[in-house]
Amino acid sequence: MSWRLWLKSKPKSINLGFYGEVNAGKTTLANKIGIDWADQEVGIVSEIPHETRTIQKLEKVNFSSKGTVLDLTLIDMPGIASSVNPKEFMKHGLTAGEAMQRAKEATRGIVEAIKFLENVDVALVVIDAAKSPFDQVNFTIIGNLEHQKKPFILVPNKIDLPGADIREIKDAFCDYHVSPVSALQGDGIEQLYNKIAEMAKKVR
Repeated sequence: MSWRLWLKSKPKSINLGFYGEVNAGKTTLANKIGIDWADQEVGIVSEIPHETRTIQKLEKVNFSSKGTVLDLTLIDMPGIASSVNPKEFMKHGLTAGEAMQRAKEATRGIVEAIKFLENVDVALVVIDAAKSPFDQVNFTIIGNLEHQKKPFILVPNKIDLPGADIREIKDAFCDYHVSPVSALQGDGIEQLYNKIAEMAKKVR
Protein backbone atom coordinates (compact mmCIF):
# COMPACT_ATOMS: atom_id res chain seq x y z
CA MET A 1 0.00 0.00 0.00
CA SER A 2 1.35 3.42 -0.94
CA TRP A 3 1.66 6.08 1.74
CA ARG A 4 -1.07 8.12 0.03
CA LEU A 5 -3.54 5.22 0.25
CA TRP A 6 -2.47 4.56 3.84
CA LEU A 7 -3.15 8.17 4.81
CA LYS A 8 -6.51 8.07 3.06
CA SER A 9 -7.58 4.89 4.88
CA LYS A 10 -6.32 6.00 8.29
CA PRO A 11 -9.08 7.44 10.54
CA LYS A 12 -8.84 11.19 11.04
CA SER A 13 -7.72 12.08 14.58
CA ILE A 14 -10.04 14.61 16.23
CA ASN A 15 -9.78 16.23 19.65
CA LEU A 16 -13.42 16.63 20.70
CA GLY A 17 -13.80 19.15 23.53
CA PHE A 18 -16.81 19.38 25.84
CA TYR A 19 -17.47 22.94 27.02
CA GLY A 20 -20.32 24.48 28.97
CA GLU A 21 -21.52 25.98 32.20
CA VAL A 22 -21.33 24.09 35.47
CA ASN A 23 -23.66 21.06 35.73
CA ALA A 24 -24.93 21.37 32.16
CA GLY A 25 -24.22 17.67 31.67
CA LYS A 26 -20.85 17.77 29.89
CA THR A 27 -19.46 14.74 31.68
CA THR A 28 -22.70 12.79 31.27
CA LEU A 29 -22.55 13.43 27.52
CA ALA A 30 -18.84 12.61 27.33
CA ASN A 31 -19.51 9.37 29.21
CA LYS A 32 -22.38 8.50 26.86
CA ILE A 33 -20.13 8.87 23.83
CA GLY A 34 -17.28 7.04 25.56
CA ILE A 35 -19.50 4.08 26.47
CA ASP A 36 -21.13 3.94 23.03
CA TRP A 37 -17.84 3.84 21.13
CA ALA A 38 -15.16 2.64 23.57
CA ASP A 39 -17.09 1.02 26.43
CA GLN A 40 -15.39 3.46 28.84
CA GLU A 41 -16.44 6.51 30.82
CA VAL A 42 -14.49 9.75 30.80
CA GLY A 43 -15.20 11.14 34.27
CA ILE A 44 -17.27 11.15 37.44
CA VAL A 45 -20.75 12.70 37.54
CA SER A 46 -21.91 14.46 40.72
CA GLU A 47 -24.62 16.89 41.82
CA ILE A 48 -21.94 18.95 43.57
CA PRO A 49 -20.89 21.90 41.35
CA HIS A 50 -17.45 21.75 39.73
CA GLU A 51 -17.00 17.99 40.13
CA THR A 52 -14.77 18.18 37.05
CA ARG A 53 -11.99 20.57 38.05
CA THR A 54 -9.22 19.25 35.82
CA ILE A 55 -9.23 18.29 32.16
CA GLN A 56 -10.24 14.63 31.69
CA LYS A 57 -9.35 12.67 28.53
CA LEU A 58 -10.36 9.42 26.88
CA GLU A 59 -8.17 8.56 23.89
CA LYS A 60 -8.47 6.08 21.02
CA VAL A 61 -12.25 6.24 20.70
CA ASN A 62 -13.07 4.59 17.37
CA PHE A 63 -16.07 6.51 16.07
CA SER A 64 -18.07 6.06 12.87
CA SER A 65 -21.07 7.94 11.48
CA LYS A 66 -22.40 8.68 7.99
CA GLY A 67 -19.46 6.85 6.43
CA THR A 68 -16.94 8.96 8.37
CA VAL A 69 -14.49 7.07 10.58
CA LEU A 70 -12.72 9.06 13.31
CA ASP A 71 -10.12 8.45 15.99
CA LEU A 72 -11.57 10.62 18.75
CA THR A 73 -9.97 11.93 21.89
CA LEU A 74 -12.80 12.97 24.21
CA ILE A 75 -11.74 15.96 26.33
CA ASP A 76 -14.09 16.79 29.20
CA MET A 77 -13.40 20.33 30.34
CA PRO A 78 -14.04 21.81 33.79
CA GLY A 79 -17.33 23.71 33.92
CA ILE A 80 -17.11 27.39 32.99
CA ALA A 81 -18.55 29.91 35.46
CA SER A 82 -18.50 33.69 35.74
CA SER A 83 -17.80 33.32 39.48
CA VAL A 84 -17.07 30.54 41.97
CA ASN A 85 -18.66 30.85 45.42
CA PRO A 86 -17.38 28.49 48.16
CA LYS A 87 -20.76 28.77 49.92
CA GLU A 88 -22.35 26.78 47.08
CA PHE A 89 -20.15 23.82 47.97
CA MET A 90 -20.99 24.08 51.66
CA LYS A 91 -24.67 23.59 50.77
CA HIS A 92 -23.66 20.11 49.63
CA GLY A 93 -22.04 19.21 52.95
CA LEU A 94 -18.45 20.31 52.41
CA THR A 95 -16.60 21.98 55.26
CA ALA A 96 -15.46 25.59 54.90
CA GLY A 97 -11.91 24.42 54.24
CA GLU A 98 -12.99 21.85 51.67
CA ALA A 99 -15.24 24.40 49.98
CA MET A 100 -12.42 26.95 49.74
CA GLN A 101 -10.04 24.35 48.29
CA ARG A 102 -12.65 23.24 45.76
CA ALA A 103 -13.26 26.86 44.76
CA LYS A 104 -9.54 27.37 44.12
CA GLU A 105 -9.34 24.18 42.05
CA ALA A 106 -12.48 25.14 40.12
CA THR A 107 -11.04 28.56 39.28
CA ARG A 108 -7.80 26.99 38.02
CA GLY A 109 -9.87 24.53 35.99
CA ILE A 110 -11.76 27.32 34.25
CA VAL A 111 -8.49 28.98 33.22
CA GLU A 112 -7.10 25.65 31.98
CA ALA A 113 -10.23 24.93 29.94
CA ILE A 114 -10.03 28.25 28.09
CA LYS A 115 -6.28 27.89 27.48
CA PHE A 116 -6.69 24.34 26.18
CA LEU A 117 -9.10 25.52 23.50
CA GLU A 118 -6.25 25.91 21.02
CA ASN A 119 -5.74 22.12 21.14
CA VAL A 120 -9.39 21.31 20.39
CA ASP A 121 -10.44 20.43 16.82
CA VAL A 122 -14.22 20.36 17.32
CA ALA A 123 -16.13 21.59 20.38
CA LEU A 124 -19.48 20.58 21.82
CA VAL A 125 -20.98 23.48 23.76
CA VAL A 126 -23.35 21.83 26.22
CA ILE A 127 -26.30 23.96 27.38
CA ASP A 128 -28.85 23.09 30.05
CA ALA A 129 -32.08 23.02 28.01
CA ALA A 130 -34.15 23.63 31.15
CA LYS A 131 -32.46 27.00 31.76
CA SER A 132 -32.48 30.26 29.84
CA PRO A 133 -29.92 30.18 27.02
CA PHE A 134 -29.15 33.87 27.57
CA ASP A 135 -26.33 33.19 29.99
CA GLN A 136 -23.07 35.11 29.85
CA VAL A 137 -21.12 31.86 30.11
CA ASN A 138 -22.63 30.54 26.86
CA PHE A 139 -21.76 33.72 24.98
CA THR A 140 -18.24 33.76 26.45
CA ILE A 141 -17.58 30.20 25.26
CA ILE A 142 -19.03 30.86 21.81
CA GLY A 143 -17.04 34.09 21.50
CA ASN A 144 -13.78 32.29 22.29
CA LEU A 145 -14.56 29.52 19.81
CA GLU A 146 -15.36 32.00 17.05
CA HIS A 147 -12.23 34.02 17.80
CA GLN A 148 -10.10 30.90 17.33
CA LYS A 149 -12.17 29.78 14.32
CA LYS A 150 -13.02 26.43 15.90
CA PRO A 151 -15.97 24.45 14.52
CA PHE A 152 -18.54 23.74 17.21
CA ILE A 153 -22.00 22.35 17.85
CA LEU A 154 -24.40 23.76 20.43
CA VAL A 155 -25.85 20.83 22.36
CA PRO A 156 -28.95 21.62 24.45
CA ASN A 157 -28.88 18.80 27.01
CA LYS A 158 -31.55 17.50 29.42
CA ILE A 159 -34.33 17.74 26.83
CA ASP A 160 -36.12 15.02 28.80
CA LEU A 161 -36.83 17.51 31.61
CA PRO A 162 -40.30 19.17 31.74
CA GLY A 163 -38.83 22.69 31.65
CA ALA A 164 -36.69 22.11 28.57
CA ASP A 165 -37.35 24.69 25.84
CA ILE A 166 -35.55 23.65 22.66
CA ARG A 167 -37.34 26.24 20.53
CA GLU A 168 -36.07 29.13 22.68
CA ILE A 169 -32.51 27.84 22.35
CA LYS A 170 -32.77 27.37 18.59
CA ASP A 171 -34.23 30.86 18.23
CA ALA A 172 -31.47 32.35 20.41
CA PHE A 173 -28.72 30.62 18.42
CA CYS A 174 -30.33 30.44 14.98
CA ASP A 175 -27.00 31.11 13.23
CA TYR A 176 -25.31 28.05 14.73
CA HIS A 177 -25.46 24.26 14.49
CA VAL A 178 -27.80 23.06 17.25
CA SER A 179 -28.28 19.39 18.17
CA PRO A 180 -30.58 18.76 21.19
CA VAL A 181 -30.02 15.63 23.28
CA SER A 182 -30.73 13.90 26.53
CA ALA A 183 -27.33 12.49 27.43
CA LEU A 184 -28.97 10.53 30.24
CA GLN A 185 -31.73 8.95 28.13
CA GLY A 186 -29.92 8.87 24.79
CA ASP A 187 -32.54 10.96 22.96
CA GLY A 188 -31.13 12.76 19.91
CA ILE A 189 -27.71 11.13 20.24
CA GLU A 190 -27.64 9.66 16.71
CA GLN A 191 -28.36 13.07 15.21
CA LEU A 192 -25.49 14.50 17.26
CA TYR A 193 -23.16 11.78 15.98
CA ASN A 194 -24.07 12.73 12.43
CA LYS A 195 -23.26 16.38 13.14
CA ILE A 196 -19.92 15.46 14.74
CA ALA A 197 -19.02 13.59 11.55
CA GLU A 198 -20.00 16.63 9.48
CA MET A 199 -17.96 19.01 11.63
CA ALA A 200 -14.91 16.74 11.49
CA LYS A 201 -14.82 17.21 7.72
CA LYS A 202 -14.03 20.91 8.32
CA VAL A 203 -10.86 20.00 10.22
CA ARG A 204 -7.73 19.77 8.09
